[in-house]
Amino acid sequence: MPDVTKRLLPQEPIQSLANYEAAGGLAGLRQALALGPEATISLISAAGIRGRGGAGFPAGRKWASVRGAITAADQGFVVVNGAEGEPGTFKDRALLRSNPYLVMEGALIAARTLEVDRIVVATKAIYNTELDAIRRALGELDTAGYCSGLDIAVVEGPDHYLFGEETALLEVIEGEEPLPRHLPPYQYGLFTTSPQLGWSAGLDASPTGPADPSDNPVLVNNVETMADVALACRHGAEWFRSIGTPQSPGPAIVTITGDVRRAVVAEVDMGIPLRALIEGPAGGPPEGRTVKAVLSGVSNPVLTSDDLDTPLTYEHLAAAGGGLGSAGFIVYDDRRNMIDVAYQVIRFLHVESCGQCNPCKTGTGDIGAAFEALISGRGTPSDQLAVIERRMSTVTDAARCFLPWQARLVVASILETFPADLGKRVDGETGDLNVPLPKIVDLVDGTAVVEDRQWFKRPDWTYGETPVRLDSR
Repeated sequence: MPDVTKRLLPQEPIQSLANYEAAGGLAGLRQALALGPEATISLISAAGIRGRGGAGFPAGRKWASVRGAITAADQGFVVVNGAEGEPGTFKDRALLRSNPYLVMEGALIAARTLEVDRIVVATKAIYNTELDAIRRALGELDTAGYCSGLDIAVVEGPDHYLFGEETALLEVIEGEEPLPRHLPPYQYGLFTTSPQLGWSAGLDASPTGPADPSDNPVLVNNVETMADVALACRHGAEWFRSIGTPQSPGPAIVTITGDVRRAVVAEVDMGIPLRALIEGPAGGPPEGRTVKAVLSGVSNPVLTSDDLDTPLTYEHLAAAGGGLGSAGFIVYDDRRNMIDVAYQVIRFLHVESCGQCNPCKTGTGDIGAAFEALISGRGTPSDQLAVIERRMSTVTDAARCFLPWQARLVVASILETFPADLGKRVDGETGDLNVPLPKIVDLVDGTAVVEDRQWFKRPDWTYGETPVRLDSR
């Protein structure tokens, strides 16, 4: 059984600012204010904090880049990314529900460190429980004077996967659809008056001519990253590094779902073996079954039963051929044909892709349709495999975001790792088009409540009256 540390996730949800302060809350903010901006960024770098949204980018380097990009003409922003939507993941919502004050403290530290006066907290409009917790925490912090001089907004966005991509998140904050941009937030931020490559207008016009160009650089961090910053500032860099491994320090919140006895969210030390997570908090696979494969959301190559002793770190999972992602692990037992799982991944990514890059939208659609026909026993397998191979080679062309790369990584890894499963489908054994790829709505008493509407979602982000199939396009 892993050590469930409860540093990010308290034993009981924190319901008031008074209770949060009594447990040591806001000491990190006071420490950051005493240190000043440069020393605070140095502390974050020394702690080794890495972004917990999926990319694992060093937080100190990111903060320094944004701070360095802000000029006298800019109005910088801090954005808290709570638009969680990766299949198999529920950790951000669990954190916001139980400890919103810790997340908001991290955001206040960011604003004071970057010396900006604007904070945006972005999450999905359907996350009512989380929104209530965010607004309660911000209201109490404001009443207590901690938000003085800050303009803080809460943005409720759509239930689309790309809303979580940081440049698409900025588009939503500006009132647009979640369509990824070319330039990163530190180069092209929010409500800029510089010519842009997104969907909004360019230079603002005024009676005296165009406004002075400004980029308004933005720091975008995941909610768990903000919480890590607050903890590191409270306890110090050495304390944070005493947890986990040298390259992947600190605690982590993980989600385990799929073919396990209990779907759970747990806080653990980085470095714990993947097997300990599955057999510990999640109770292992169902009686009489064994673990066949594990997906870390739909962002990384598949792991197999041979990889279960891999430590939960960025470096060890990458060396095993997978990745940590947002630490949402979907377990598949020995009943599953992984070709059916590959279909679910490509179907999800096709439906959720935005359509700005034709090779991505068309490619994921054609790959999904070929898998669907193969699993259903329709058409000629050799023709379907030819479509998959051809489209896999071009799906990432001119990509604005990482989504088509995810499609290639995950699908190629499944085809390469499970050739026997592919052989069964090629030989005509029909499969299951409804293998779970859990888009979690809630976790209740060890059961993941899954979004059934995903089956009805069309590639244009509307919903049909019947489940959407791809090989009938």
